Amino acid sequence: MENLCKNYVIAIDGEAGTGKSTLAKNIAKKYNIVYMDTGAMYRCVTLDMLNKGISMDDTKKIQQMLDNIKIEIENNNGEDRFILNGEDVTKKIREKNVNDNVSQVSHIPVVRERMVELQRRLANGKKIVMEGRDIGTNVFPNAQVKIYLTASAQVKAKRRYEQNKQNGIDIPFEEIYNNVVFRDNNDKTSDVAPLKKADDAFELDTTNYTLDEVENIVVKKIKEKVILDD
Repeated sequence: MENLCKNYVIAIDGEAGTGKSTLAKNIAKKYNIVYMDTGAMYRCVTLDMLNKGISMDDTKKIQQMLDNIKIEIENNNGEDRFILNGEDVTKKIREKNVNDNVSQVSHIPVVRERMVELQRRLANGKKIVMEGRDIGTNVFPNAQVKIYLTASAQVKAKRRYEQNKQNGIDIPFEEIYNNVVFRDNNDKTSDVAPLKKADDAFELDTTNYTLDEVENIVVKKIKEKVILDD
């Protein structure tokens, strides 16, 4: 197993359904570093807002919720489990009500600000691979390696559909496809930390690649810039 030098950040940004999470997990395992799923963090916030009936324009209540929210990530037999205020919500944050609202919630300025603070604090002093939509442009603009993934909407929807089936979540393909198209447009046109490629990021269209092929390409890019411990 290879080991990165101290305080090393690999930023993986891109559209939903491009394989960011799987790639980040595999890279973390390969280099024995911390993996952070920022998308799941926003999903936890979304679920908490839905559970509490907080509207997206109620800044005061959102702020109060953020002041008290507790998000934890536990690893169980190699699988990350997401704990929201003491409850395992790993499956709940992938369900339809969260899917339909997470993009909008992630565009709320106070939510974005608080989550970026948390992400930077959790990553401080660690070797980490972090994936999201603004890691290389906003959260860690000085990351040593920046990757930006894209894919066709059809392929992204198919991947999300298969992922949901594996997790026991039944959402029609057409609904997933429409959500993917909406989210891509919403993320790219946002006034708050829009999804875009960092100037110094390596861009890869994953449409015609398998996950293994994507990983091999990205690992090669990492090795071009990586500093390995002895």
